[in-house]
Amino acid sequence: MNTVASSYRLPEAKAAVVALRAEGLGKAYGPITVLSDVTLDVLSGEVHAIIGENGAGKSTLMKLLSGYVAPTVGQLALESGPVDFANAVEAENAGIVLVHQEILLAADLSVAENLFLGREIGRGLMVDDRAMNRRAAELLARVGSTARPRDRVGDLPLAQRQLVQIARALLEERKVVILDEPTAVLANDEVAALLDIVRSLRDHGVAVLYISHRLDEVQALADRITVLRDGRMIGTWPGASLNQREMAELMVGRKLEMLYPHKRPPTTAAPILSVTNLSVDHAETKVSFSVSPGEVLGIGGMIGAGRTEAIEGLMGLRPSQAERVVLQGKEITNRSVGALMDAGLVYLTEDRKGKGLLLEQRLAPNLTLQALDSTNPGVVLDRRGETARLEKAVEDYDIRVRSLRLEAGQLSGGNQQKLLLAKVMLSDPSVIIIDEPTRGIDIGNKSQIYDFIDAMVRSGKACIVISSEMSELVGLADRVIVMRGGEIVAELRGEDINEENVVYAATTGGYGSAENH
Repeated sequence: MNTVASSYRLPEAKAAVVALRAEGLGKAYGPITVLSDVTLDVLSGEVHAIIGENGAGKSTLMKLLSGYVAPTVGQLALESGPVDFANAVEAENAGIVLVHQEILLAADLSVAENLFLGREIGRGLMVDDRAMNRRAAELLARVGSTARPRDRVGDLPLAQRQLVQIARALLEERKVVILDEPTAVLANDEVAALLDIVRSLRDHGVAVLYISHRLDEVQALADRITVLRDGRMIGTWPGASLNQREMAELMVGRKLEMLYPHKRPPTTAAPILSVTNLSVDHAETKVSFSVSPGEVLGIGGMIGAGRTEAIEGLMGLRPSQAERVVLQGKEITNRSVGALMDAGLVYLTEDRKGKGLLLEQRLAPNLTLQALDSTNPGVVLDRRGETARLEKAVEDYDIRVRSLRLEAGQLSGGNQQKLLLAKVMLSDPSVIIIDEPTRGIDIGNKSQIYDFIDAMVRSGKACIVISSEMSELVGLADRVIVMRGGEIVAELRGEDINEENVVYAATTGGYGSAENH
């Protein structure tokens, strides 16, 4: 990977010095303290990772360090001495820039216009569009973006918008670059390109603060790691001294053996849902499976194995045919989402932001919209009843919100997932299908969702979980079917449910333990 664009002048590599220091930093909003007593040195020429669960205080700390928010207590200092930033512009002028997790670009402007907004290149009294487009193209190439300088930002995919935002941060010389969940929306090749940029910045003396819930990235990059928990700093460790498991345990404050619920005794109940010879998208392959009350059925397989496609076909979201679908003893012929929900079967999509929630709507309509007929039988919307259901969902599913009037898009990923779970459970289904139940959320919220699933099935419901995390399948499922090429190639039970068997079946189509083949 080449170094960052020629328009960004890297300083000469030098011995590490304290580029930014926080002393006793804290923030409170009225009586609520969200961060307290953080003392932290950020060194030039290092990647310093900040990790913690959602709500641990990571984003608040980053906003304090970059001038977006003023601390309630504590002091910031640069090499030159103590500083008190009035705003983010002052921090940027001092060499500190924050790349937000949220996309903060002007959708109606071009990529180049966004990159140079407020710092346009002039030619006499005119803006030099040609020079800006040329420099924009250089920088976009270096950050691995396929966007073009004249593209309208609002027309770009989310990942490309994130890369444009990163490019904007690197347009000028920086002493400290703060990256808040920079890879959350990036594909694997884009992630690799970004990690190379981070290493290049470090090698040329820039201090990089890196916030991520992807612990593999933290392990690959971090020279030092600071852990936050519940708004407090737990400590700082050399990056090489912690593996991913130890990082996760420091984040949640307990051993990961406690992450999954205790295994349930095998169920002897008859299937509550049975699917026979289901084919999807006019494919020749067919799948048959069943699940019983009190059971978690896991569906494993590699990307492209047909797991989500099979379930979307079952739910009527894709063209499909089935010889027979029986739910609670009744054969189902109308497989629309509404009809299946009325019959007791619901589906929680893997795409909570694109298909599961209305991010620009408030929490209450997001919760009740799917079950509106049953929760609001009258002609006039029962606002009081809607609020009461939201209050109960917030309590039952521990959805952490500052206000019930927030929009869904203002919640963290874990709280969005819990809201989505509360939404599908509002109709009191008998069978719940959850696709990638913990994708993109932190360890603490994962543990809660696993407990919710366990409580569901212990109450007599059945749950089907599709997951790309092998440990999740092993920790949650009573039985696992493995798919490959649109077919079920293995069914594992009991002690046969382990990562080796799942991977072996998913990659070879074989059945049983890899060491037996």
